[in-house]
Amino acid sequence: MNKKIVLAGGCFWGLEDLIRIQPGVITTEVGYTGGANKNPTYENHPGHAEAVEIEYDSSKTSYKKLLNFFFQIHNPNTLNQQGNDRGTSYRSAIFYGSEEEKEESEDFIEIVNKSKRWRDPVVTTLEPLDKFYKAEEYHQDYLQKNPTGYTCHAIWFDSYLK
Repeated sequence: MNKKIVLAGGCFWGLEDLIRIQPGVITTEVGYTGGANKNPTYENHPGHAEAVEIEYDSSKTSYKKLLNFFFQIHNPNTLNQQGNDRGTSYRSAIFYGSEEEKEESEDFIEIVNKSKRWRDPVVTTLEPLDKFYKAEEYHQDYLQKNPTGYTCHAIWFDSYLK
């Protein structure tokens, strides 16, 4: 069964590039969510986070495994910042679609905090998913189209799961 998860953790280019190759991921799209205006654009997305919508095959991966990878590739304890990118557009956020996803996200944040891999506690926000707006076409698959493009994402840690 195919499911979706929407994650934000800084510039959407780097997140998409690393997440797209995870086992079970079918498709990724970058876009905007969690903000004030309808039909946001790169030039006008007040309050929206740059996010990645991930469609995945739940028989090959899980919500928890995707959260596990998400917390390996970005810094979840810098408020509204990843690398040189600053502002609410670059916040760490999980946009949940159900109470079950919210609870699973809360449980995973607890795992990350207990791991003590980060000096400070996780500031990743849990926000209800209202609407995901696909970003402009030139942002889709950006680092595949521009292999020397900017990214602040890398695999920083091994799995949080045992």
